[in-house]
Amino acid sequence: MKRVTITDENVTSPSVTATEAAELRAANLSRRRFLRGVGACMAIPALGSLIPSTSAFAAAPEAGAAAASAGTAGALAASATGAPLRMAFVYFPNGAHQRNWWPSGEGKEFQLAKTMEPLANVKHQVQVLTGMDHQHAYAGPDGAGDHARASGTFLTGVRVKKTAGANIQAGVSIDQLVAKQIGHLTRFGSLELTADSVRKSGNCDSGYSCAYQYNLSWSSPNTPVAPEPNPRLVFERLFGSGSHGQRQANFKARQAQQKSIMDFVMHDAGELGRQLPSHDRHKLDEYLTSVREIEKRIEQAERFKDIPDPSADTPAGIPPSFPEYIELMFDMMVLAFQTDSTRVSTMLLANEGSNRAFPEIGIAEGHHYLSHHRSKQDMMEKVAQIDAFYMQQFAKFLQKMEATKDVDGKSLLHNSMIVYGSGNADGNRHTHSNLPIILAGSAGGALEAGRYNKLKSQPMSNLLLSMADRMGATGLPKFGDSTARAAGI
Repeated sequence: MKRVTITDENVTSPSVTATEAAELRAANLSRRRFLRGVGACMAIPALGSLIPSTSAFAAAPEAGAAAASAGTAGALAASATGAPLRMAFVYFPNGAHQRNWWPSGEGKEFQLAKTMEPLANVKHQVQVLTGMDHQHAYAGPDGAGDHARASGTFLTGVRVKKTAGANIQAGVSIDQLVAKQIGHLTRFGSLELTADSVRKSGNCDSGYSCAYQYNLSWSSPNTPVAPEPNPRLVFERLFGSGSHGQRQANFKARQAQQKSIMDFVMHDAGELGRQLPSHDRHKLDEYLTSVREIEKRIEQAERFKDIPDPSADTPAGIPPSFPEYIELMFDMMVLAFQTDSTRVSTMLLANEGSNRAFPEIGIAEGHHYLSHHRSKQDMMEKVAQIDAFYMQQFAKFLQKMEATKDVDGKSLLHNSMIVYGSGNADGNRHTHSNLPIILAGSAGGALEAGRYNKLKSQPMSNLLLSMADRMGATGLPKFGDSTARAAGI
């Protein structure tokens, strides 16, 4: 049988028979259309109508406003002095060793326990909170999977769907709800960081998708906002590539290139979409929603003509040392806040359930393994050491925030609200009540820092809702499983 070779612009197919060639050319949507559409610039989802009809793998077609509570900062993402107000969330995995976490005393007269000793120099800027619960992280009808639920509900306040497939479902996280209302004030609506790998699929915890454990932020119930693990890419995203003095020009050149690509993609995608059957058109529309989000971010950045150019060197990449890695990622958050590039950020120190070892402090066993200590003294001591290690990194970050002056002469930390915590309380028993939560910063004077604040048991969503109020967010009568605003913070 005679075989021919089909070429399409720069693409050459394997040899096929003349009959097969005719069938391919007769397809409703040719490969030429595919290339001239979105695929020439960006990957697109698999669409059944783009697969030749003779293929054995052709795809078949297939859910009132609340006023800010008393004591809030009032203005939109601004302190009482008019300085920018920032909000951040820092997550550590596997809960905390209880005896070494909780302070003694109460109110302003409290003494830091062993895990919190690194906070001594910024003690006046932290509140240690009791009573924060996430009931949706408990097993309920879903069985095993506490780690996935712990992180999945941390900033959403909802019970995540137990699935390891593509049908993940959580809720919009509080940082993203706030970012949608205040994001126009800065070049970037929010900044998501991690000192771990990035995963949005796969089975990680007893039938739960990895998306729940590796992502804190959710822009929609089924769309996690992937954090950036590379400090160099974070820096270049914020300020442009190159050395000091070159970055602004490089940043604007990159913006122009991105805009050109987006214009081409959206124009040809529209042409492509008009020729797709309804099931593929829906699939393409879902994908293009994320493309439009990129387009919006480019347009948002274009509104700000003066791009900050810090004197700091561009990071080389991910350092081999874990403490240096965490410190560098925290430095990126400080720079982003200092330059008012964003006022909302999240930082995942490690995925919930992380089993990394800590040779830096002489611990060869994995963190998750040790967290199930069964009251063995040597294992509990190592868990406490790991808790203190993470706290040391957080304390360095707070000290830098405290040492950096804001536009009103106060510190960045004074004009911030920063939650440090875990969705697991006792990692040994997988409890999710009385979570280990620190609220750092004074929110420009809207928070009473420097105390051990023993609040009554309540959903952590109450705290998240109160923080949103202080950021000036409106239209949030309720969030997640909230029952009220958190009073007395």
